[in-house]
Amino acid sequence: MSRISKLLRVLRLDSIRSQMVLFGVVATLIPSFTTSWISYEQNKRSLTEKITGELQSISAQTAREMDLWVKERLYELRVFASSYEVSENVDRMSRSGADRAAARLNDYLHSVRDRFTDYKELLVLSPQGAVVATTARATTPVHLPANWTTVIKRDNAVIGDAYWDAGLGTGVVVFAVPIYQTGRRFLGALTAKVDLAAVHHLLRRFASGAAARVYLISTDGGGLVGSETQPAELMQRRLDTAVVAHLLAREGSPIEFSGFDHEGVVATAKRVPQLEWAVLVQVPSAEAFRQITQLRNVSAAIVTALLVGVGLLAYFFGLLITRPLDRLRQGAARVAGADLSVDLPVRGSGELRYVTEVFNDMVARLREGRRELERLSITDDLTGLYNRRYLMDALANEARRSRRLKHPFTLLMLDVDHFKEYNDAHGHLAGDAALARIATILREVTRDVDCAARYGGEEFAVVLPETEAAGATETAQRIQTRLARDDVVGGKLTLSVGVAQFPLDGDGPEELLAGADAALYQAKREGRNRVLRAVH
Repeated sequence: MSRISKLLRVLRLDSIRSQMVLFGVVATLIPSFTTSWISYEQNKRSLTEKITGELQSISAQTAREMDLWVKERLYELRVFASSYEVSENVDRMSRSGADRAAARLNDYLHSVRDRFTDYKELLVLSPQGAVVATTARATTPVHLPANWTTVIKRDNAVIGDAYWDAGLGTGVVVFAVPIYQTGRRFLGALTAKVDLAAVHHLLRRFASGAAARVYLISTDGGGLVGSETQPAELMQRRLDTAVVAHLLAREGSPIEFSGFDHEGVVATAKRVPQLEWAVLVQVPSAEAFRQITQLRNVSAAIVTALLVGVGLLAYFFGLLITRPLDRLRQGAARVAGADLSVDLPVRGSGELRYVTEVFNDMVARLREGRRELERLSITDDLTGLYNRRYLMDALANEARRSRRLKHPFTLLMLDVDHFKEYNDAHGHLAGDAALARIATILREVTRDVDCAARYGGEEFAVVLPETEAAGATETAQRIQTRLARDDVVGGKLTLSVGVAQFPLDGDGPEELLAGADAALYQAKREGRNRVLRAVH
């Protein structure tokens, strides 16, 4: 012990102040190194997740948009194929008056192509695959599967491969839909060579404002079109088939590889429904990890600065150590007085820093608990909508506001038709799920300023500020239409709706509720699944 005491005296660390300075230096350096490293690792993980999320989001959105684009093209072709000009003239070409029918058919195809510029060529194929009519001056090959007649009859459409059409001088993909005559007699196929340049513009829209580049590729790695590259250039390039297989096997997960431009990239892929294509979204590796590299350098600089500055700050450590304790004492007194807005500044290091963080975390949890209790007190557990108590307060507040500003507002009362029978047939769990689904539809259709609530049982209410009865009726009809299209309860449940406008249909909350309720039950008496306004 005497040797230790002597050493402390030699180092002038025998005083409490000197010991506190030493403790301050050590307690600052260790947490600083640890905090910087943890911050770097957490931020690295966060940035990696952000890059992954952005790539996944763009690829998923683009794949959905491509699927919609394909459906729209097929829908257009089906509309044209069902035209009298197509079916009747194709039928007549196999009988008398073939020349006149062919001329009329060609005129119709040219008029369609002139209006829809994405169609580089429109053709009519016979069941044997022969070109019956075309908008092109010279017939060019049509790339369809060998069994296309079987596929088109089964699926009501067939999609060929994307390829470079030398005759048209552009990349195209072939879409075909069947042509039927009365009695479902198969006459052939209306076929379109769709310009891939249209897809190029679509991809540019999704890549706009981002460092990512979006490509459309075949599942064997062939390039089709990109947000920065036209089909003429990209169709000459290919990705390694093993890389593409890996991307599609881990769909949505990013991997690093050498891209079309032979540079390192991070990319994800997403298959396009109905097509043997995939959306590839990539970011240069250097760009993707640039922030992480900068973060590492900044973290190193911060730690170095701390090492330099801690010697100067350590002297004042003893003087400043009491300040966090005072803040903690004052903060605890405020919390004891029910003031949960306390957020103490986290300064220093070691135990006091930890205690301050724990204190802030404790207060934050108390705030969260209070907010959660407040939320539970005004929301319905099953549907997540506001409950009846909140609805009555909202009605009273909106009535006072409307009287002051002399602006109308409208109340909708909605009741699920035949809900008891639905419960009896499917069970109460299914009934609860149906109510939750209807609540979701109400949130989706109404505005943020509207107040949607569960009034009780299978009855709901919506307060629509700054809305007259006509606008509220349109909203109610949109809710009914959205419910009818719903994948879960569409076609199984309907809504009867009563509409009451303040102050025309009631000059107070109770009167307005009574008016809307009366209109609701009148709608039920008249056959349900309808919207009626209160009689005033």
